[in-house]
Amino acid sequence: MTMPPTGPGWPPQGYPPPEGYPPPQGYAPQGYPPPHGYPPAQGYPPQAAPGYPPPGYPPPGYPPPGYPQGGYPPPGYPPPGYPPPGYPGAGYPQPMALEPGIIPLRPLTLSDIFNGAIRYIRANPKTTLGLTAVVVIVTQVIALLVQIGPLAATGQLDALRGGASDSTEALILSGVSSFAGALMQGLAAIILSGMLTVVVGRAVFGSSITVNETWSRIRGRLLPLLGVTLLEALAIVVFVAAVALVIFGVAMSADGFAAALVGIPLGLAAVATVVWGGTMLLFAPAIVVLENKSVWASITRSFALVRKGFWRVLGIWLLASLVTGVVAGALSVPFAVGQLVAGAGTDPSSGGLILGAVLGAIGSVLGQIITAPFTAGVVVLLYTDRRIRAEAFDLVLRTGAAGPTGGAATDHLWLSGR
Repeated sequence: MTMPPTGPGWPPQGYPPPEGYPPPQGYAPQGYPPPHGYPPAQGYPPQAAPGYPPPGYPPPGYPPPGYPQGGYPPPGYPPPGYPPPGYPGAGYPQPMALEPGIIPLRPLTLSDIFNGAIRYIRANPKTTLGLTAVVVIVTQVIALLVQIGPLAATGQLDALRGGASDSTEALILSGVSSFAGALMQGLAAIILSGMLTVVVGRAVFGSSITVNETWSRIRGRLLPLLGVTLLEALAIVVFVAAVALVIFGVAMSADGFAAALVGIPLGLAAVATVVWGGTMLLFAPAIVVLENKSVWASITRSFALVRKGFWRVLGIWLLASLVTGVVAGALSVPFAVGQLVAGAGTDPSSGGLILGAVLGAIGSVLGQIITAPFTAGVVVLLYTDRRIRAEAFDLVLRTGAAGPTGGAATDHLWLSGR
């Protein structure tokens, strides 16, 4: 065994060399591991090089094996401040539904339906308010002439106003004229409703339509539209007449108490039946126009769409009717007061009666111009909502929204009904 050198210039064994001098030849500096192939001194643990950890440990500043570096989470976990995969980020809303037009393409809420019924009017006022104004004004003028013209021509206005003995003929003539005027107004309302249905159908995709385009679109569907409406009206008339005959027969064969005992619950049941039938057939006109179906097919399809959402459809429809009734009543109140004042005047001539009829017609015109487009919009959007919920129709609407807009490019999408 070779002994380490001793003598002048060399430090004693176990002491490091003087500062500034290298270690003796053949020996590693203190704090460094021995040369390759030499074991450590007996009784001393092996020494690692400065800045390097012992075997099995990572270098300083690095996490142990199997752990990510500082500031990064372990594998399978998101970074700090981010939610786990599959969960929405804190403070970030969900993506909004596609909304190319007046409604979002998803199942609609009450506010979506009411807002959409207003938005389509604002987006296309010429075809909604303008068309409604023209149809309603022309119809009211014709109806007014039909009601007053025959009475004025036969001189029955004074008899009707003064309550003369020969006023029975005037009453009959007035009733016939009023029925004719109401029939004309009903036909005009049917046509107007069909035209507004086309406008709403285009507005769902964010496109507008002119009056001429609307008429060309609805012209071929007028007969089925009139057929559906007349069939509904005929069913109501026949049903109400049958109930009235039953009550009248009970009253004739028994006393008044028995008639009331039968008539009151039967009348309430008749009202409930009419409301039920009107709700089930609510979508039939829209189906005739938008899906180009026949009268009977439109009726059966309306039943199928409303059946599973009857109470929701009925509730929204009643609420819309209440809103339109309040608005129309508020607009017509001043003219109704004027009509009463003119009719109750002391002037024995027929001028007061004519003035009262004109004032009443003006109030009715204003109310219809404001409420008719809104009512048509609510019905069509309710129909759209039922198709979305029952048939996933929003997927079809998304297809149309992703493609070209306007014209037949979107009109044919409504034909995809079952």
